[in-house]
Amino acid sequence: MDTDDAVAQLRAHVRARGGLIERQLAEWVRVPGVLAMPEHRQDLLRSANWLAAAFRETGFPVVEVLPTGESHAVYAEWCRAPNAPTALVYSHHDVRAAKPGEWDQTAPFEPVVREGRLYGRGSSDAKGQVLAHLEGLRAHLAGSAAGAPAVNLKFLVEGEEEGGSPHLAQLLEEQAPRFAADVVLFSDTLLWRQDSPARCVGLRGMLSVKLKVFGPERDVHSGAVSGNAPNPAFELSRLLAGLHDAEGRIAVPGFYDEVEPLPADLRQALADLPYSDEDWLRRSESAAITGEEGYTVLERLWLRPAVEATALLAGDPLGVPRAAVPAVASADLSFRTVPGQKVATVADLVEQWCEATIGGAFGYSLEPDLATAQEAYRTPDHPAVAILEHAMAQGFAAGAVGRMGNAGGGPADLLARTINAPILFFGTGLVEDHWHDSDESVSLEVLHNGAVTLACFWDGLAMMKRAKDGGDGHLPG
Repeated sequence: MDTDDAVAQLRAHVRARGGLIERQLAEWVRVPGVLAMPEHRQDLLRSANWLAAAFRETGFPVVEVLPTGESHAVYAEWCRAPNAPTALVYSHHDVRAAKPGEWDQTAPFEPVVREGRLYGRGSSDAKGQVLAHLEGLRAHLAGSAAGAPAVNLKFLVEGEEEGGSPHLAQLLEEQAPRFAADVVLFSDTLLWRQDSPARCVGLRGMLSVKLKVFGPERDVHSGAVSGNAPNPAFELSRLLAGLHDAEGRIAVPGFYDEVEPLPADLRQALADLPYSDEDWLRRSESAAITGEEGYTVLERLWLRPAVEATALLAGDPLGVPRAAVPAVASADLSFRTVPGQKVATVADLVEQWCEATIGGAFGYSLEPDLATAQEAYRTPDHPAVAILEHAMAQGFAAGAVGRMGNAGGGPADLLARTINAPILFFGTGLVEDHWHDSDESVSLEVLHNGAVTLACFWDGLAMMKRAKDGGDGHLPG
């Protein structure tokens, strides 16, 4: 797929179907497949069935809906190219909970299109990304005389990603042969900018921790004990304030011992991205720039560890206040790890820090969620990397494709270890899409460009064969 005419034909095909893509995404967004809410359990099954029907309509001869915990994954397979590589595409269809009162553009599950964006929960994370794959494959098939993909394709679209993929490892292990592939394309990530695409080179790891600090035996009227009772809200605040030192580094002893040095070429690649503080603050709506001294914003975001407090609770945050010293204060912490670190080691270090730091008047409990923890991952050198970068340049009509990271986590390391294949990343999200927030949306133009990218990628990947061992279709690793 190296000719301008061929790429123009793919683009024309995708754009001709633009109205249908928009309608399909709106239809799927209307299915509120929210994970971890019992009232939406049936909607998760409806979402999986909707996607299964879309796979069948595209032409996949094998499509299955697989139960996983309290949700369902969708598996689709089209493997009729015996001398071509096999690619497994990973994504998810479950979505985050929404607070309807905070949405200005639309209700979360009543999609609308405004100024080239489709608004609704899941429009970008990650239903839009999955539909970009389907449209890219349709464009690829439109130019195929064989009526089938030029590569062997497998899709695994799970329904528990927003909960940390707690049953994915079991699914991959129990049905390992069906997921075998030469390369995995992970599609739950961001681009840098709509006018400046960059290939994601890796994900940070993630460890969620619930910290509770205990004071009085029960909530006690402050007028009766004020000045004498241990207040866990103060102690928790002191702990959180002590998580960072004056230079913005995480103050847990030993935390950085296993952090690998930053690759010089990757630091330079991030420096080459078009960036300004003003543009970043406008798009991220993060109000100000803080963080670890000695590193750029993008290095902190993608290459360095971090910790965030994502929830705090003490006393009476809602309803009529009781003027009582609370018995317990709690915080949800999210640790982001980088290559070299192991989440189990981080959990041990945080436990040791809490034990040594919390005052003797207080009790505490620390609950690291190792069941849903995810290790950091970085894409290795592989022939498919250059193919993907070339496809992105074609799909986005870009002279060059940069490199970036992904600040969040995902089961990339799990997929790589279980399938024994390299993980490449391609997503159609942007920071301004408001993942997990109110008014989530997706750029339809980015979805179209993403579909063209994927059509070009399958064409390019099909030409990659291992000549030295007879051209059996397997990629050199």
